[in-house]
Amino acid sequence: MSGLAGLVKIAELRKRIIFTLLMLAVYRVGVHIPTPGVDGAALTQVFASMKGTIFGWFNLFSGGALERFSIFALGVMPYISSSIIFQLLTVVWPYLHDLQKEGDQGRKKITQYTRYGTVLLCLIQGYGIAAGLEQYSNPPVVLHPGMGFKIMTAITLTAGTIFLMWVGEQMSERGIGNGISLLIFAGIAARIPSGIGSTMGLYRSGEFSFFKLLIVLAIVIVTFFVIIFVERGSRKIPVQYAKRIVGRKVYGGQNTHLPLKVNTSGVIPPIFASSLIMFPATFATFFPSKIVQQFAAQLTPGALLYEMIFVGLIVFFCYFYTAVTFKTDDVAENLKKYGGFIPGIRPGPPTAQYIDFVLSRVTLGGAVYISLICVLPSLLTQNLNVPFYFGGTSVLILVGVALDTVAQIETFLLTRNYEGFMKHTRLKGRYGS
Repeated sequence: MSGLAGLVKIAELRKRIIFTLLMLAVYRVGVHIPTPGVDGAALTQVFASMKGTIFGWFNLFSGGALERFSIFALGVMPYISSSIIFQLLTVVWPYLHDLQKEGDQGRKKITQYTRYGTVLLCLIQGYGIAAGLEQYSNPPVVLHPGMGFKIMTAITLTAGTIFLMWVGEQMSERGIGNGISLLIFAGIAARIPSGIGSTMGLYRSGEFSFFKLLIVLAIVIVTFFVIIFVERGSRKIPVQYAKRIVGRKVYGGQNTHLPLKVNTSGVIPPIFASSLIMFPATFATFFPSKIVQQFAAQLTPGALLYEMIFVGLIVFFCYFYTAVTFKTDDVAENLKKYGGFIPGIRPGPPTAQYIDFVLSRVTLGGAVYISLICVLPSLLTQNLNVPFYFGGTSVLILVGVALDTVAQIETFLLTRNYEGFMKHTRLKGRYGS
């Protein structure tokens, strides 16, 4: 039985895939539902003048919903921003730190607070965007400006993001893959055809030479292969298990390894970094002050300040998210509990210190790799005048989410003794061995 046949044969997996596809279809339909009170033609002219700015990035992560000013214009970025805030607070706020240690109940409580934070951020961002659109009077974007439009827009955009948050959670629970990541994946993937069309249009008009087209194609292919190669790379720490005699049976005694992924944090750092930069940059563009406008200009892709902050945030979140998801103390305790040890390292705290020592250096390599991949869009847009749909951040998210989703599908297939998509190779998830 082949792997593809297994997708149809296993009822549970088939239902999960169909449910995920249906939820993605609902998301793409919602992207085309406009928010009331806005002139679509005038809005198109406004966004045509904003290409290459932070709004272009925001529009990319929303899957084109922002330029249409649909009910999903804010996308899932407010939810991601709220998640960042509360994950940071769990480190410095003892109350949240204690909740995190309470297991599922504590995590549910933190998730509830994250949702409240999402609503607050959506209301602020929705009101700010409505106020900003009212400033465009030639041609006028808002049909009936005033407080009523601002309140209606804030509520509509908030409701859209809350619905997307619910869709993402349902996809994670009842579908396949991480729901929020898949929504971002779908948004970026939906923009690829228009990006290809724009590039080919530049080529046909003579603004884009055939040599540049080959360079772009080569960069995209190399980027894909580098991402796939690094995402599947790991540092293997040898682990031995002592023999234990329980009754008449002997347990342990085998040699294995502890895999430390080069990119343990996955696509989270660039998503978190982009979300944090978008938040102040969005509001800065709505203030008429010359100083504020100059600051906003420095927070656009390609600007030196933007790239420095972006890389710094990526490195920070690589270490932060790795520390949150990979507890070296717990790993060392589990090894000791089951009779495992690293040759030459004493069990317990010394093992935790050694794993942390190796992990910190592996994470540094992963942070450098993500940083190099994610600055590629700026190089392309500046030097080759290429739409940044082909940039490193979008490709990293596309490939990373696809690998994780395929790894989950492989898990379903392997648990039921089906072969994977490739007969002699098993695709490994970012956190798998």
